[in-house]
Amino acid sequence: MKKAVFITVRSDSSRLPNKALMKILGKPTIEMVILRAKQVSKVDDVVLCTTDRPLDDEIVHIAERQGIKYFRGSLEDKLLRWQGAAKKYDIDFFATMDGDDLFCDPELIELGVRQMEKSGCDYIKAPPGLICGSFTYCIKASALEKVCSIKNTQDTEMMWVYFEDTGFFKVSHLEVKDSVFFSDNIRLTLDYLEDFEFFTKVFEHFGCVNNDVPLRRIVDYL
Repeated sequence: MKKAVFITVRSDSSRLPNKALMKILGKPTIEMVILRAKQVSKVDDVVLCTTDRPLDDEIVHIAERQGIKYFRGSLEDKLLRWQGAAKKYDIDFFATMDGDDLFCDPELIELGVRQMEKSGCDYIKAPPGLICGSFTYCIKASALEKVCSIKNTQDTEMMWVYFEDTGFFKVSHLEVKDSVFFSDNIRLTLDYLEDFEFFTKVFEHFGCVNNDVPLRRIVDYL
């Protein structure tokens, strides 16, 4: 089965405009996410999924410079973007990384990939209490295809309801045993200026220009 990490990102954001291109240690935040995705060892591809608007051209240029693949599609319909990317690159299942989750953890993604291979489930989500921003989803392309055939809107930002509430799919929580990955007091998502200042301090503390510090060490520091 062909596996990938899909990075979901677009340039504009109402809460923190242009956050994907804001720089930490001289690199745009989306480049930091790409560098982290490239550390996942259990996948065949990393694919940046963005929109087909000229506004997102610079994001695509960064993906090209980093040597990863990309797919450009619908602005509102994230599911269609993923579907297009899966078809274009013949992906059987994928893990997702949001462009604002700078410390989404390769170790957890690899756990999800192994679980997907073993269990044959359609959709894996974070268990309750897992650190916010550390893991998002693993999704089987055939399940995504089914969802795209039944959904009744193009606004699919809240896409999980189609997988979790329809009863069509085998849904599982990510199986994580190590308590270091669980905390209600840590939030690792870039939504506000305060988040950007937080991430900047952590990156500067470790001097991690390649965003290669494991989440375990980041949690210890916090």
